Amino acid sequence: MDEKKRAWLYCRIDAPEDEHGRLKGQQKELADYAGQMGFEVVGVSQDTGSGLNFARSGLAEVIEAAAEGKLDVLLIVNLSRLGRDTVKTMDFIRGLDQLGIGLYSPLEGEIKLTRLEEMYGGLAAMRME
Repeated sequence: MDEKKRAWLYCRIDAPEDEHGRLKGQQKELADYAGQMGFEVVGVSQDTGSGLNFARSGLAEVIEAAAEGKLDVLLIVNLSRLGRDTVKTMDFIRGLDQLGIGLYSPLEGEIKLTRLEEMYGGLAAMRME
């Protein structure tokens, strides 16, 4: 019998405060998705603020949990919740990939690094110059 994959939920809104309960809405959507996918939710992290800044406490929790081997998959509502800087976002996903951690979204399914590199590779290369 296969063990359930351990899922960590990551939620972010771009406002300084969550006056409308959007973080709770994202968390419920991701928890429902985890159930549909047969994942076991083992942690939740959340942030408020810009997706351009990767120095976020919730994201730091995800990184720590990933480094400690506490999760198999990271669930996000969509790619923009992870970050809005293409290069930094791809670097983050590359780090997950190296740890063997999958990235999933209810809107986008499994988010594969190779697909993103095909889509954004040229853009990232131009930015690096």
